[in-house]
Amino acid sequence: MTGELKRGMRIVIASHNEGKVREIAALFAPFGIECSTAGALGLVEPEETAESFIENAKLKARATASASGLPALADDSGLEVAALGGAPGIHSARWGGPDKDFGLAMARVHDALEAKRVTDGHANFTCALALAAPDGDVQAFEGKVFGTLVWPPRGSKGFGYDPIFMPDGYDETFGEMEPGLKDAVSHRARAFEKLMLAAYDDDA
Repeated sequence: MTGELKRGMRIVIASHNEGKVREIAALFAPFGIECSTAGALGLVEPEETAESFIENAKLKARATASASGLPALADDSGLEVAALGGAPGIHSARWGGPDKDFGLAMARVHDALEAKRVTDGHANFTCALALAAPDGDVQAFEGKVFGTLVWPPRGSKGFGYDPIFMPDGYDETFGEMEPGLKDAVSHRARAFEKLMLAAYDDDA
């Protein structure tokens, strides 16, 4: 799929998460790639049954590309806390319950650390991006950003676990950062950079 992405083309973002969609569309904007969304096309998100970020992203990308007839990009991402053995990990959204309430999810992470009586707040965000063609061909890329958890949550500019995650080298959480700065240093940006190096044809 080298050269699969070209200026002026249209892809489908295989997500109903508005925060993810917004960040991915902003990353694609300078490359002249138009983004539709699974939600706008009335596509149902497939159940995430895989055991890794990359395999879940591939599953979602293939399903969306097949249903839409267009190239599809899927994101699977989450928070991994060292002292919790990497949890919540691929189950990051599920920690928020049926309504994916990330206020609840953040509190659960905090309570789990308190219960273990640990002060090690080291954590990382991981993002897997999978690009699938309608014929099922798919490639995936992973990015990570490391940092420290803070409590209580700070900032309302991000989404998910952003208000409790402060990336290494910064004194703001992702919830406090301006979107442009977060887009430049996030796990999603790092996975996206690998994707574009492999799949974007800038001569087209």
